[in-house]
Amino acid sequence: MSQETVFQLVLASTNVHKIRELREMLKLFPKIDLLSFKDFPSYIPPEETGTIFEENAILKAETAAKILGKWVLAEDSGLIVPSLKGVPGVYSARYAGEGATDSDNRKKLLKEMSHLSDEERNAYFECCLALASPEGIKKMCTGICEGMIAPHEIGGNGFGYDPLFIKHGYNKSFAELGSDIKNRVSHRRKAFDKMINTFESLLNSESALSN
Repeated sequence: MSQETVFQLVLASTNVHKIRELREMLKLFPKIDLLSFKDFPSYIPPEETGTIFEENAILKAETAAKILGKWVLAEDSGLIVPSLKGVPGVYSARYAGEGATDSDNRKKLLKEMSHLSDEERNAYFECCLALASPEGIKKMCTGICEGMIAPHEIGGNGFGYDPLFIKHGYNKSFAELGSDIKNRVSHRRKAFDKMINTFESLLNSESALSN
């Protein structure tokens, strides 16, 4: 950690896409030294047993912060389709089964939604961010981004369900919008914006300086 940084923050993920998005948002705080689970190859995250995003985010943040002895920012997020009774939800990353690829998950979702009308294709992304110190959870925030599911994949960028999700007010999928726009309007950004004041306070606190 350089003399210019105030404290280290571990991003509780090995997903390169999520790490990239969070790093981009956290550029607001250049004094934070950012790490991720990729910097701790021997660390084994707990099994995500929560039934809602908040439970998984808290589990990931608390466990990592206690074991690694550092501040940790964890997130859990996914896609919710009300017409399908809320799936894929917390199972978004493994909707098509354990070890499923993003493409597998998208194909299953399109198949499950093939009989739905346009009015029934509404969906939203939800993200829960949990910030923890080795002593426990310090802040938790949730963000939602509403839109609809396209009848086929559109665009070659993004990850997960981005090629299928069209945010309300836009005529392009997340995979077409590009990272600059997505990072301004996404569920992850909305959750992060609610945590900005916490980071500002943390950087000025004695607890951060002594970390």
